[in-house]
Amino acid sequence: MSSISPFHLAIPVHNLEICRKFYRDVLGCDEGRSSDQWVDFNFFGHQLVIHYKPKSNDNLHTNSVDGKDVPVPHFGVVLPWNDFQTLSENLKSKNILFEIGPYIRFAGQIGEQATMFFYDPAGNALEFKAFKDLSQLFAK
Repeated sequence: MSSISPFHLAIPVHNLEICRKFYRDVLGCDEGRSSDQWVDFNFFGHQLVIHYKPKSNDNLHTNSVDGKDVPVPHFGVVLPWNDFQTLSENLKSKNILFEIGPYIRFAGQIGEQATMFFYDPAGNALEFKAFKDLSQLFAK
């Protein structure tokens, strides 16, 4: 593939209204179609659908990456560098509890990136990242 296209992702949430407010009001995602069981969002140019699912007691798993315990599974987007900085400051001002606060991962190495992890109200782990040099996105 020669270009990156929008993706579609559906995730489970145990409280549709609380998560609807989080994605709309905290992350600033525009709301699309919805029903009493799901809500579509424009998730930074991608389609995210939150679907109601009763709460689960699944155990959290992590893998070590750059000395940090990265939650698995997780999802998110790669933002332009300045957008990442703006979003991270906005989230800090809204008192988001970060699992891994904004920092530079792999500093001075191939794939250097800004990254941050936090959870939505349903416990879904999100990662947002940015590269000063986007050509490093898939660099080995």
